[in-house]
Amino acid sequence: MHTIIGWLIETIGTLGYPGIFLLMAVESSVIPFPSEVVMPPAGYLVFQGKMNPWLVVLAGGLGSLVGAYANYYGALYLGRPLLLQYGRFVGLAEVKLDKAELFFRRHGEISTFIGRLLPVIRQLISVPAGLARMNHARFALYTALGASIWCAVLTWVGYAIGDNQQLIMSMSRQATAWAIGFCLLILTIYLHLQRQRSNAGNLLPVTSSTKQSKENQP
Repeated sequence: MHTIIGWLIETIGTLGYPGIFLLMAVESSVIPFPSEVVMPPAGYLVFQGKMNPWLVVLAGGLGSLVGAYANYYGALYLGRPLLLQYGRFVGLAEVKLDKAELFFRRHGEISTFIGRLLPVIRQLISVPAGLARMNHARFALYTALGASIWCAVLTWVGYAIGDNQQLIMSMSRQATAWAIGFCLLILTIYLHLQRQRSNAGNLLPVTSSTKQSKENQP
């Protein structure tokens, strides 16, 4: 791992911000390439004064967005036909697919944002967004926001560690644990607000038209 990190530091130092953009675009697509070994070396170069932290996070966030859109369009144009054709073999009937799409249309924003902060899920969350034809502006906003926060955290890890490269993976795992805790907090708040909104809707006063329709019923 030390050799890989050393190679990444040298590679990112040579390619600069376009290298970060490219590596994070790969990481954000279906290709398994963890961001935990990309952004901390960039943070180390920030520590050395060779890179600007804002540009590092910007390059990482934009790269993640491009990779996410690759999955989005793949699901949009290929995903549903394939799932409808072969999904029945794995217990995924069309009605279940419709329910999944309906859920994502209702909760796509929070799902996309939280998904970008979680390992494994961050590479896959764009697929249901594409299947549900999530609004592009909202998809881009919540994807870029979540990805940029994660890139900033990992960049800070590399900056904080400095010369002690052996701690990169250990600190990255801790950052992942913090991200999971943060996501659980955000999800709890979101569910609480949704419950309050639902309860408020149930307590709305009955309108005169509603009363009249009830009176006309036998």
